[in-house]
Amino acid sequence: MKRKHLGIGILMIALLLSGCSRQNATIYEPETTQASSTETKLTFFGFKYEAINVAAIEDSLRSFMQKNNRISITYEGIKGVNYYEVLDKRINTKNGDDIFMVDQASVLALKKKGALADLSDLSTINNFSDLVKNQMNANGSLQYVPTSISAFGLYCNENLLEKHGQKIPKNLQEFMEVCEYFKQKGITPIVANNDISLKTIVLAKGLFPIYQMQDKDAVIKQFNTGERDLAKTLEPGFALVEKMIDRGYVNAQEALKSEKTKDDLTLFARGEQPFMLSGAWAAPRLRDLHPDFTFSIHPYPVLEDGCALVINIDTRISVNADSPHVEEAKQFVEYLTQQDVLLKFVNSQSSFSPLKDKQAVQDSALQPMESYLTNGRSVIGADDNLLYPIWNLTRESTQRLLKKEDSASVVADLSRQLAQIRKENSYEDNN
Repeated sequence: MKRKHLGIGILMIALLLSGCSRQNATIYEPETTQASSTETKLTFFGFKYEAINVAAIEDSLRSFMQKNNRISITYEGIKGVNYYEVLDKRINTKNGDDIFMVDQASVLALKKKGALADLSDLSTINNFSDLVKNQMNANGSLQYVPTSISAFGLYCNENLLEKHGQKIPKNLQEFMEVCEYFKQKGITPIVANNDISLKTIVLAKGLFPIYQMQDKDAVIKQFNTGERDLAKTLEPGFALVEKMIDRGYVNAQEALKSEKTKDDLTLFARGEQPFMLSGAWAAPRLRDLHPDFTFSIHPYPVLEDGCALVINIDTRISVNADSPHVEEAKQFVEYLTQQDVLLKFVNSQSSFSPLKDKQAVQDSALQPMESYLTNGRSVIGADDNLLYPIWNLTRESTQRLLKKEDSASVVADLSRQLAQIRKENSYEDNN
């Protein structure tokens, strides 16, 4: 791949990589310098694409290179699920980048391929909270570090709710009642996208009782062995989403074609609907659309006695075990996870800090969610202790609900998929 030296900044281009045509890639490259003959050149591949997110990465790359003038780093980012297809192709063809972003599903897959370097010797590991370290060490070895805790919530158009004499819902009954009110007024109450919106409702509703158990870890192990059926546990969540679709609280056809943190934001920014289900990190992007209303983001009101917050240990960074520059790549990851550097990145993401030394969230729209990180009413959407790519599986399942398949058949099919994954894992373990 040809790379031009462009000066510090972001370049939006279309390029051809690894035999896979991609548009709208984001490339960051350092300005041209007199390179030493011993200079190490690293590549960093990620799914952070928009300028508002890449700017923080750019700052960290620049400051790292100023401190390590014999190392240069190029960042490339592409948006959406296509990122993981390209990542997998590069790894499979031995063209993987030195550093790349991963999620729970790709960690499971890449670990089997031996593609992830051990990061347990980084000096910054002990700076992470116990919750985060529990996730990082779930698979017996430490193969990624997170740079944020993301949260998923109910965006509320406060002006529209006030205009109609409605309040922000605090439990499931209130949520259903306010949705029904707007539906009767001819307004579809909820903006949803085709990825993270409805699956996080499923996970919040279905997994909340599990996260309240003292023996939660033992129960998750039972999911992995099949002693307990994870699909059956998620059934109340699927049933709730089915009800929301059947009652017209979500426009199913619109949601199926609405890309996350893009089409959904455009729809919600019009100010015609009271709610949107999306990631909290989308708040700055929503503001960039200049909506003429005040909004706030709240935990999901899907429980009879209150709300539940869905979180993920997120924007995970791994080092390619096959990189010729593993130590230099780890050096950058260590730098990125220093407290002062990492907190700048967290705040740019409208997310929460993964460090034990907690910092108050800077984005005021997220403040209603903050207490749920410590009050025991949160659920990890893609728990590393699960041996299933649950984030991907629930996306596929909720898309089937949007196509008007009934929840019972969706649950049954998910149960079959989980059994097949267990069978494949057992075969691999025995070989």
